[in-house]
Amino acid sequence: MSFVYISDEQVRSLLSMHDCINAMQQAMSATSKRDINVPPRMYFSPFDDESSYFGLMPGSSQSLRYYGTKILSEHRDNPRKGLPTIQGGVLLFNRESGTPVALIDGASITEIRTAAASALATDILAKPNAKRCGVFGTGVQAVAHIDAINIIRPLDEVLIFGRNYDKAVMFASVQSQRTGLNVRATNQAEEAAACDIVCTVTSAKTPVLRGEWVQPGAHVNLVGAYSKNTREADSQLILESAVYVDFLDSCYNEAGDILIPLNEGAIARDHVLGEIGQVINNEVLGRQNDQQITLYKSLGFVAQDLFAGQLILDRLSAN
Repeated sequence: MSFVYISDEQVRSLLSMHDCINAMQQAMSATSKRDINVPPRMYFSPFDDESSYFGLMPGSSQSLRYYGTKILSEHRDNPRKGLPTIQGGVLLFNRESGTPVALIDGASITEIRTAAASALATDILAKPNAKRCGVFGTGVQAVAHIDAINIIRPLDEVLIFGRNYDKAVMFASVQSQRTGLNVRATNQAEEAAACDIVCTVTSAKTPVLRGEWVQPGAHVNLVGAYSKNTREADSQLILESAVYVDFLDSCYNEAGDILIPLNEGAIARDHVLGEIGQVINNEVLGRQNDQQITLYKSLGFVAQDLFAGQLILDRLSAN
């Protein structure tokens, strides 16, 4: 195969959410078996004011025919210019020869695999009869999470909460028409938080979700915060939940949702029960009863990009 650039449109046509959920199961299982070689990610600011960042996230796996790296830029002022905050791609190399094979659009693969990983965790941890989903946020991940969660738990109702209620109403209307689901906005965070499944996909730096709002038996996916100083959930929710993560090393280095309550003394280090891949591999127990609150903290991990990338290339070759 000669070197190819795989665009946003191609990624979306080649990588279905259903297939990506299956790929995430392989990725997270391999991660917890440590069948993944992942050096520390490199992240630095090209500018003195640290308003923007550039990142490299390399990795490889014996399970894959390709190794590679995710390359991305983060320019926080971009939304005011009508541009995405994060841009980049996944660069893949042939494992045997080292030949560059493909550069895959980064925004689309990240959008799909992030929601697919949440759906995988939800399928494993949520109650089988969960039918109502509360979504905090109105961006691309909110769209992707509605699609992904509905695949593994057919939803009777989706509640949308956003900082701007008018925007949330418009978003809910569009998603209802797009999906045929009962999607509606609420201006009460407590109402969205009282659902069977709760997904936070915001850019918030301080908690938008409080433990007192979440009902016994719920499952929560925390997705939006990805630095040690930011979080979407308060310490009470973390304390009251059975907590699982994608990769323990990243969790204890970068997950403010875990690190802040840990530093406060609200939880001990062993409060995190393990990785979602360890549950898949039957090394760690999942949900124990219908009253337990389960919580999956997602940071994203290069294994997810590599397994999704190989699936995209397989589909491209088949076509």
